[in-house]
Amino acid sequence: MILRSFDGKLSTVARLFLSISVIVITLASFLGAGGVMTGNHFLLKLHPYIFFIGFGNIAILILNRYLTATIYPELKIDPLKQLRYIYTIILSLIMIIVAVAMEWPLLKALTGLMLMILVIGPLQEIFTTLSIPKIWKEVSVRYYIFDVLFLLNANLGLFTLGLKEAFPHQGLIPFFVTQSSYFLGSSFPLSISVMGFLYTYAWSKSTKRELVKRLFSLWFYIFVGGVLLFLIVILAGYYLGMMIISHILLFGVMALFGSFSLYLYNFFKKSFHHPALAFLLSGLALLFATSAYGIMNIYFLKGIAYGTVPPLRIDRMWIYHSHTHAALLGWITFSFIGMIYIVLPAIVRSDSLDLLRSDSALSPILGEATRKKAFRQLTILLLSSTAIMLGFFLENTILLSIGGFVFGGSVYFLNINLLSEFHRRV
Repeated sequence: MILRSFDGKLSTVARLFLSISVIVITLASFLGAGGVMTGNHFLLKLHPYIFFIGFGNIAILILNRYLTATIYPELKIDPLKQLRYIYTIILSLIMIIVAVAMEWPLLKALTGLMLMILVIGPLQEIFTTLSIPKIWKEVSVRYYIFDVLFLLNANLGLFTLGLKEAFPHQGLIPFFVTQSSYFLGSSFPLSISVMGFLYTYAWSKSTKRELVKRLFSLWFYIFVGGVLLFLIVILAGYYLGMMIISHILLFGVMALFGSFSLYLYNFFKKSFHHPALAFLLSGLALLFATSAYGIMNIYFLKGIAYGTVPPLRIDRMWIYHSHTHAALLGWITFSFIGMIYIVLPAIVRSDSLDLLRSDSALSPILGEATRKKAFRQLTILLLSSTAIMLGFFLENTILLSIGGFVFGGSVYFLNINLLSEFHRRV
């Protein structure tokens, strides 16, 4: 019935994407905070599945496709098909909640299989529409399309994880298929898209465009190749390899963070205070923290076999939790909020991708009141995420719970702020 009444507009799907993605992150945050407060194992186990299955898939299938189609218009967007993607993701969330609550691993596997089939469709469209040389020509598109491939692999991980839990004594599923490896693999798709976005809407506008293009092309191989190689050395238990790769990635993140800080300083000085860019800078800062926690994690991981539960000694688990939450709550959530503050207003305003293709993408599309509220939102998110990191270090459940609830509420404010802006503009 909802599909029949759909008006077919790109902007309608964009608004629905905004509402669903914000609700998913908020729900994941609330479940995590509630689980810590009550000591409920079910909530603690469920909340990362909600984040990765819900936001991971919807962000790549909807937002990532907007970014790719902005560069290559021949990758036409079918709003009705995107609407079906959203409803399928909602169904997958219901399925995973039931699977975790009832401890039905085969339903978890079915959820992964359904999401794999869902992702294959957009991948087929991409590779039948664009040739490999054309894909490789645009640096940003390399990042975006590899994200879709990583998403397919992440959903494959959910499928195999469900099978392994259903048939634990069968030797067909590799030893490295664990919940930790699934969550680790699911975080990379979101990370790679942000890199492509940063290049498209920041560094590609540089006066030294050719040099920047070469550097970001090199960073693509270091980042994507480093991530893949890192997974291999983790599984092999090669401690020195883990340390070398993690430090290379850390230095790359430091270079990105420093250069984007300089870019942001010049942009704010010459243009206006754009909250989206501040969110992206905050995301890079927390990616730096993620990398630092990751190196600490590797240091204390020495001598512990992969797949051990817990993965670190109990007194060092705060490092592991800080690493994962700095990545999810910080790097990924902050960065995608920044991307949303640019992409969705541009789409809703024109009901097309035209503004994203023009030089007006970083113009003051949002009203001044909306921008000021976005900066206040960023401040609260930074404070609450810092409280969560501190809560892990101090092992303080009250600080963790309050930080989680405040963080989730601050994320939900994105929906309120943008929807009120859209209504005001109309």
